[in-house]
Amino acid sequence: MSDMVTALAYATIAGVAIPLGGLVAKVEHIQPRWLDEEFRHSVIAFGGGVLLAAVALVLVPAGMADLAPTPAVLSFAAGGIAFFLIDRMIERQGGAAAQLMAMLLDFVPEAMAMGAMLATEASTGLLLALLIALQNLPEGFNAYREILATGRIGRGALLALLCLLVPLGPLAAWIGQEQMADLPGLLGAIMLFASGGILYLTFEDIAPLAHLERHWAPPLGAVFGFLLGLWGHMLVA
Repeated sequence: MSDMVTALAYATIAGVAIPLGGLVAKVEHIQPRWLDEEFRHSVIAFGGGVLLAAVALVLVPAGMADLAPTPAVLSFAAGGIAFFLIDRMIERQGGAAAQLMAMLLDFVPEAMAMGAMLATEASTGLLLALLIALQNLPEGFNAYREILATGRIGRGALLALLCLLVPLGPLAAWIGQEQMADLPGLLGAIMLFASGGILYLTFEDIAPLAHLERHWAPPLGAVFGFLLGLWGHMLVA
């Protein structure tokens, strides 16, 4: 199997995890009510933990590898500022799409990086594909619940929207392998830009949503989300 076919296959599988998470989220309630809330907040926290793992173990180290300190810092800061402005705009319009933004901000640059890495670092590319899928499942779940709660879109239309996001993965992987493999500095800047945005969204929107007073499962969800990313990183280190 060629590197390109492998990249497209991995990115498609990782992308399918998005609507799969939405399908799981369609299960209305877990009884008793407190357990439903505990589960939902734990999934949000788990997604936040995996996002932090992606930033700390993949996006930032890979982005720093091919950039000097000044452009690296500027790229990271630009991502945080850009998504601060986007988040404020969505808030003024009454939207609720923080988890969806974080998912896309993570999914697209990581799929690009995976496409570029598979040509030279097959094991790292496979790890990245698994990590993307692991992230997309809870993120799809949370994005479905978050957007559905606004009442602006029906269940079927929302699930169709999540399905439409799947091709973004193969497209990004194709760009990564065909265009970015020979432009490591640009790819690094994109990954650091995404890292700054993810970090902002995690602490501004995702972490507060994960909090439940006097419950311990959501914080542990974040810990285990990061732990799984760390474990996968150490397996190929």
